[in-house]
Amino acid sequence: MKKRLLLIPGLLAGMLAQAAEPVEPVKPIDVDSLINLQGVVVSANKIQVNRNSVPLSISVIGRDEIEASSESALLPVLSQCVPGLFVTQKGITGFGVNDGSAGTVNIRGVGQSNKVLILFDGQPQWAGIFGHALPDTYVASDVDRVEVIRGPGSLMYGSNAMGGVVNIITRHHKQEGRRTQARIMYGSYNTQKYMINNGYNVGNFSSFISVNHDRTDGHRPNSDFHITNGFANLGYKINEHYKVTGDLSLAKFKTQNPGAVDSPILDYLVDVLRGTTSFAFENNHEKTSGALRVFYNWGNHEINDGYQPGGTPRTYLFRSDDHNTGVLLYQSFRLVEGNTFTAGIDYKNWGGHAWNDSINGNKADIIDKTVNEVAGYVIMQQDLFDMLSLNAGVRYEHNSVFGGEWVPQAGLTFRPFDGNVIRASFSKGFRSPNIREMYMWGAANDGLKPESMLNYEVAVGQSFLDGRLYGEVTVFFIDGKNMIQSVSLSGDGKPPYKNQNVGTFTNKGIEFEARYQILNNLGMDMNYSYLHTSKPLLAAPEHKLNVGATHSPGRFTFNANVQSVYDLYVQLAAGNAPEVKENYTVLNAKASYRFGTRDKGLNLFVKGENLTATRYTINYGFPMPKAVFMGGIDVTF
Repeated sequence: MKKRLLLIPGLLAGMLAQAAEPVEPVKPIDVDSLINLQGVVVSANKIQVNRNSVPLSISVIGRDEIEASSESALLPVLSQCVPGLFVTQKGITGFGVNDGSAGTVNIRGVGQSNKVLILFDGQPQWAGIFGHALPDTYVASDVDRVEVIRGPGSLMYGSNAMGGVVNIITRHHKQEGRRTQARIMYGSYNTQKYMINNGYNVGNFSSFISVNHDRTDGHRPNSDFHITNGFANLGYKINEHYKVTGDLSLAKFKTQNPGAVDSPILDYLVDVLRGTTSFAFENNHEKTSGALRVFYNWGNHEINDGYQPGGTPRTYLFRSDDHNTGVLLYQSFRLVEGNTFTAGIDYKNWGGHAWNDSINGNKADIIDKTVNEVAGYVIMQQDLFDMLSLNAGVRYEHNSVFGGEWVPQAGLTFRPFDGNVIRASFSKGFRSPNIREMYMWGAANDGLKPESMLNYEVAVGQSFLDGRLYGEVTVFFIDGKNMIQSVSLSGDGKPPYKNQNVGTFTNKGIEFEARYQILNNLGMDMNYSYLHTSKPLLAAPEHKLNVGATHSPGRFTFNANVQSVYDLYVQLAAGNAPEVKENYTVLNAKASYRFGTRDKGLNLFVKGENLTATRYTINYGFPMPKAVFMGGIDVTF
């Protein structure tokens, strides 16, 4: 481990030495965009507000950071850039669904069973029956930026925003004219990635269209993965006050699950089609602004759960169709100087149909159920003396199964002097029980209540050196209750089981992040999180450290990143299964050379992940690949 860590100071020292040499002039940096100190965010109040005036902890990952990774999937980028956020992974590419799947997002130790809400432009994204997120549909090329609320977001977004919110803000082509980008990548394990997108803007009309295709043989036998993603976004500005937008996203993927290394499975095949579409009518006036948004998400799953070697192939397939649809209406008013008042109404309808298809044509229904949710909320923010901002709000959400839930939130930000900000907040988050927990299979319980938690946090941020250096530290405490657990009715740990609201937990910790623009062509960033939990939790590391550097001498760009994770539970003790922890450090790097400009040019690059070939596991029984190398060509015209 020590030898691996010694690579990092040497690599960074080499970058510093190169940075000291004369280089051709580069475009001056935008310090605010680098540190997000004065950046504008929309996830806190659903309207554009200064990040420095809201009490919530919000991390912003911009297009430049996403582009620099050359990743096709978005979630691994977030895992590197956001303190306290951790993403489960199991292979070189692809997350999958069902047993052995990855892509769970945890924030501050909260996330299992979809307790972190993923949004597309403020609209929820999760499967209607099982309630899980859809990680393979989050494609990096379609994203303008990501805003991550580290802590509950249920006041604005309702159920499933219990532990946090990941708001994926999709790309719109803003500059006049046309821009096309294409990328081809090839690497280890016959991994191939293809991408093409086109943006077009003329007059009041704009469009952005992209297609991605990834495929790999996988680093284990029977672990191949194929996916094709398509995305289209259209917009029309009616006049200076009104505009309409619409988008469509489709993902078709096939994957094979090899099972855990100590319990392999044959013919575990998954065939999935996912889609989401939305329409928005937005208004923006001097004293008021808001939007009407309508969304519809759907999916079709066909799964063969396979069989163990020596066993008998299954005689049926699991099939499901699900949906998640809704209408969001909100309006913000600025009637008094320094005051913003936002009110909104949400309607959501989610559910679906699941059944088993046998080889003889018989169909055995499992569930056909729909759940409705209606909510109203208000939030007020008042700025005083250019130094103090007060923020408070409340939400009431009514669920057709379990009834109502109140969600309060309050906080303040204080800016005593230039470059400094102090934030404090209290917020509640909750998660509605999903259809699987309430109605499917033996442990089902339609009397379940929502899981909930209270979050308390204080943060202090400070910029130095005319904004080139920024640091922020956050301290938080979480108190959770009514966690849904499968409980043995006999009390001896044996069947039958029933889902019940019996779990509690407390999490507390510290998060630190910093960015330093050393020179115009050399920058560093780091984030660290410490998490203490009252009980062992899966995919919630006690320590997570990420350090990165970017150096751009002339036409070259070099990126290096190291991530260290300690005390990560990958299996909890249960029955004969022992408790298993992981500690690991991985080094990633990328080098690229550009011909021409960013808008018209050719970019050649090579990248390596886990360059020290560290052996580690995040999903138990699914060891991560050793060193992985990719090379590619990126052309823009």
